[in-house]
Amino acid sequence: MRRVEIADGLAAGEGAPLLLIAGPCLIEDEAFMLEVAGSLRELAHRHEVGFVFKSSFDKANRSSMHSARGPGIEGGLEILARVKDEHGVAVTTDIHEPWQAEQAAAVCDVLQIPAFLCRQTDLLVAAARTGRVVNAKKGQFLSAPEMRNVVGKLEEAGAAGIMLTERGTTFGYNDLVVDFRSLPQMRDLGWPVVFDATHSVQIPGGLGTASSGRREFVQYLARAAAAVGIDALFVEVHPTPADAPSDGPNMLTVEELDRVLTQVLAILRSNA
Repeated sequence: MRRVEIADGLAAGEGAPLLLIAGPCLIEDEAFMLEVAGSLRELAHRHEVGFVFKSSFDKANRSSMHSARGPGIEGGLEILARVKDEHGVAVTTDIHEPWQAEQAAAVCDVLQIPAFLCRQTDLLVAAARTGRVVNAKKGQFLSAPEMRNVVGKLEEAGAAGIMLTERGTTFGYNDLVVDFRSLPQMRDLGWPVVFDATHSVQIPGGLGTASSGRREFVQYLARAAAAVGIDALFVEVHPTPADAPSDGPNMLTVEELDRVLTQVLAILRSNA
């Protein structure tokens, strides 16, 4: 399994410490984002893990036409650039259309491919050609071995580095299940694997016009993933999840993440 160099002194995979990818689901105002990023940077430093700050400039796949979507690419990238400069951290965001790749890559160290779009060839190629690391989330409709085709597209397009994220598989209506076999199966494709602990407890469409979630299960799934083996942990974080404009029911507070990260690292150390 390869080592992926994300930024100066920051890597994922072979020989690298656990990478934490965390932040609010949706970009909010600048002062708020700077505050959360600062808290997460301190948390990552204390636990001696790598850190990439994550937030989305646009949630293009919301359940309702009237749900909050974010500030858009221009305003969102400006805020991520400020976070990067102010706190000296790497940043990532998701892109939904090929034309967004180059613009996002001018700021972001990692480009995230949403699970629903992981088979979109033009999007994958555009992301790979930016020279940035690409984190492709496994579609809720795919088995882990099928991600071989996603990896093939990214490699053929010249991706500088690839990460693959498990975020649950569709399990009947309005539910997801995590098949932990997917983590070693995707690792066998040669690239670092990420476990998305918060989206894996999502209940798609659970509130009718919005998704719901069961954040109380995040700690259990994260511990199970650590026992199987992961290179990075993805967690969406908000100081007051009930007030978050997106994904509140499955997000953690910084304090909750602190406890989960302590548990995850203890398991990883015991497996070393």
